[in-house]
Amino acid sequence: MSTYQVPTMAEMAANSQTPEVLFWVGCAGSFDERYKAVTQAFVKILNKVGVSFAVLGPEEACTGDPARRAGNEFLFQMQAVANIQVMNAYEVKKVVTACPHCFNTIKNEYPALGGNYEVIHHSEFLQQLINEGKVTLQGGGEFKGKKITFHDSCYLGRANGVYEAPREVIKALDVELVEMKRCRTKGLCCGAGGAQMFKEPEPGKKDINIERTEEALATGAQAIAVGCPFCLTMMTDGIKNKNKEAEVQVYDLAEIVAKDMGI
Repeated sequence: MSTYQVPTMAEMAANSQTPEVLFWVGCAGSFDERYKAVTQAFVKILNKVGVSFAVLGPEEACTGDPARRAGNEFLFQMQAVANIQVMNAYEVKKVVTACPHCFNTIKNEYPALGGNYEVIHHSEFLQQLINEGKVTLQGGGEFKGKKITFHDSCYLGRANGVYEAPREVIKALDVELVEMKRCRTKGLCCGAGGAQMFKEPEPGKKDINIERTEEALATGAQAIAVGCPFCLTMMTDGIKNKNKEAEVQVYDLAEIVAKDMGI
């Protein structure tokens, strides 16, 4: 039995209720076995602190980001308009998502098609909860005193200028934040953006995720923190490639916070 509640917008609407936020789960958060743990961690946090939220459930479709990046504008607009019609029918005002691709698309590309919402990434939302004292971190647990490095996701960092929120979340723990050589505005892609996630890499001397993993390992960090499902997959693959799974773990920010909260 699940120990946490995940109401849908349809259920809340049937009871004449309106949640404070719509949690946009995204494809990875719904279907990827590894990334489902991130969705669960974030939901546990929302439940623990009493945030009023709901998901679209079966009414949620892909935002259309991969279609547009891969050049299929027609498919993007079909997917986007369908999602916008659903969200507007529920009079959604505020959207929170753990995926920078969903975040960027809903925030910056949906307004042109009639979808205007306040959209925030889960790193920003977690930072707000910490600042408001709703999430109290014990600073202990398995991360106490460890070195953690944060990998900037392209669509979170360079595309939307969100650099501080994820770092503030990490700094709230009793850990040492160590930066990679290329970080913030100079951050290096994990190799999966722009729909590259769904194809094999072109021939070259080295895969991008291997290059990025080498930079992460060079910091001496015992954990790599990410805020994106693509980055989580690519960095995890990079760690496996280097046979470092026993020494270095890759976690999403929500997982780190949930672990520290003991939930």
